[in-house]
Amino acid sequence: MPISMTEEQVLASAPDDASRKSGRDLANLQKWVSTGRSETALWGACKGSGSKPYQTQVDLSQLAFKCSCPSRKFPCKHGLGLLLIYSRQPNTIPEESSPEWVNEWLSKRQVTAEKKAEKLEEAVASGNVTARKNTAARESKVSEGIADLHKWLKDMIRNGLLQLPEKKSAYWDTTSRRLIDAQAPGLAAMVRNLAETNFYTEGWQQDFMHQLLRLYVTSEGYNHLEDLPETLQEDIRQLCGFTISQDYLKSLPGIHDNWLILGKQVSEQDKLTTERYWLYGESSHRTALILQFYTKQVTTPALTLSPGTAIKAELAWYPSAHPLRAVIKEHRSSWSPMQAKGMHSWMEVVQAQTAISQVQPVFHDQLYIVEQLLPVQYQGRWYLSDSAQQLMPLKPSFNKLWKLLAVTGGQPMTMAVTGCLQQYEPLGVWDHSHYQLL
Repeated sequence: MPISMTEEQVLASAPDDASRKSGRDLANLQKWVSTGRSETALWGACKGSGSKPYQTQVDLSQLAFKCSCPSRKFPCKHGLGLLLIYSRQPNTIPEESSPEWVNEWLSKRQVTAEKKAEKLEEAVASGNVTARKNTAARESKVSEGIADLHKWLKDMIRNGLLQLPEKKSAYWDTTSRRLIDAQAPGLAAMVRNLAETNFYTEGWQQDFMHQLLRLYVTSEGYNHLEDLPETLQEDIRQLCGFTISQDYLKSLPGIHDNWLILGKQVSEQDKLTTERYWLYGESSHRTALILQFYTKQVTTPALTLSPGTAIKAELAWYPSAHPLRAVIKEHRSSWSPMQAKGMHSWMEVVQAQTAISQVQPVFHDQLYIVEQLLPVQYQGRWYLSDSAQQLMPLKPSFNKLWKLLAVTGGQPMTMAVTGCLQQYEPLGVWDHSHYQLL
C-alpha cells in the first residue's frame, strides 16, 4: 500500500526551514508541467530556471527522492513540493503507468539493494582476521590514552573545580586530541562536553560533575573489561569509540514490527550532521534509536524516514546491557494510525531508569511514552505534570514550548518524550488517535 502522509509529516522531512518554505511555494500544480503517480512512486516535471523542467521522483515504498535540479539539499524543494501536493489532494495527481526515466531509477534502487544484500552475506561468511589484529593494537593504544587521561583528571580534582572557569580552550583541546590519537574518539567527545559547560550559570558544578563521572566510569570500566558482563563490555567499548559493523548487525536476527517514527532530532558538530530517529514498535512495544551520520558533502543520506509516519521493518539492535540503538535491516513505508501503550506516571519512568542503571551505569537519553501529561509553570520554570501531579522538568534546550501549549490547550495528553534522569523533551502528542509532531 502506498505511503499516506500529512502535510506536517512531509515538512518534517525537510532539511531546513528554507526548504520548507520553498517546498510550500512549489506545492502548486500550476508550477508543474506534468505529474503522475503509481502504487510505488510519484513523479513530475517542474518549471525551473533552466530550459528544461526538472525531473522529480519520489519512491513511496521507502520514501526516497531524486531530482535533476542542482540543489545539494536532500530532499530538495521540488521533492517536497510534489509530496505536499500528494499529501493534500492525491487525486489531483493522475494515476498512470510510470515513464521510463522513473522505471530506470526504481530498477537501479532494487539492483543496489540486492547487491548490498550479497555483499553482506560475503562479509559475514568470510570473516576478517586483519580486523581482529587491528583491534588488538588499538586496544593497547586506548589503554595508554586512558592512563594519561586519569593523570589529567587527578590533577584537575587536586587543583579544585573552582579554577576551571578560568581555563583556556587549550586545556581541554590538548587532552581531547591525545585521546583522538589514542583512537578513543568517544572519550575525546566526553572531554569536549566538559569544555562546553556553561561555567557562568548558577549550579554549573552539578552538571559538570555528572559529565565528569560519566567519563571516569567509562574509562575505568575499560580498564576492567574482563570483570564485566559481556553485554556491558560492549557498552563500554562503544562509549570509548569502538564501532560495530552494520553489515554484521544486519546478519543477526531482528524483530519484525510496524514501527512508528515518533521524532527526529538533528545536531551538527565539526561539520558532521547527526540524525536521531526515535521508533516505537506497535506489537513488540520496543523502543529503538536509529542514528545516521553524514557531512555536508553528502547530497543523499543513506536513510530517509519521515517523523509521524510508520514503516514495516525488521530491526536489529547493537549489543548492549540495555539495547536501544538499532539498525534497520529492511523496511517499506506503511500507514496505520497507532495508539501507543504508555506509562501512567513519572514514577514508572523513574523505576525504568533505575532498572537501566542497575545493568548499565552510563546511559544516554531514552524514549518513553507517558499518559496524561500537562505542561505547567512553577517558580518560573516549565515542567510536565502527570496524573498524580508529579512534576518533571523540561530540558532547558526545548524550543517548542509554545507549540506544545497550543496543541494541548490546557488539557493533559499522552506524550512521547526523550531524556534521562531529571530532564525530558517532548517529541509529539496523541490527540485522541492522531499523533502530532512538535
